[in-house]
Amino acid sequence: MTDVNQERELGWDDTIERESSFVLLPDGDYNFTVAKMERARYTPGPNSKIPACPMAKVELTVHSAEHGDQNIFHNLYLHTQTEGLLSAFFIGIGQKKKGEPLRMNWNSVVGATGKAKIKINKYRNNNGEEKQNNQVERFFEPENYNQPQQPIQQQPQQQNFQPGQF
Repeated sequence: MTDVNQERELGWDDTIERESSFVLLPDGDYNFTVAKMERARYTPGPNSKIPACPMAKVELTVHSAEHGDQNIFHNLYLHTQTEGLLSAFFIGIGQKKKGEPLRMNWNSVVGATGKAKIKINKYRNNNGEEKQNNQVERFFEPENYNQPQQPIQQQPQQQNFQPGQF
């Protein structure tokens, strides 16, 4: 007997019943986890402002108490024109400190967490129909970067020596 909840390949004549569970999140600030990252190549269209370059296709699982976990896709273009956006992403996941250089470590991106401002994006598809999706508007710095570090004061420890300890 086949488990209907098990992920599997579908045949051409299979019966389907699951429907899309797409939920449009309202504009707001959300915590996220990087679920997937795929290396790709960006090929510019005729009106593109960015030339051909490597591209990271990142899938974020956005956590919402009201709407559950939702996936948002975000592309990062590896080009000097978008270096500030790359820095914002790596600062947002806590792997870069503001004002310091960073060698991007893509192998440590999946599983990283952060917080982002998510917005509703309105666009027209190829058929001219108005559609909506969620997009990352910006990544936030981790809170501990925004606050000055407080020196930790050590409490003097009382030494209790026992006879014959040394």
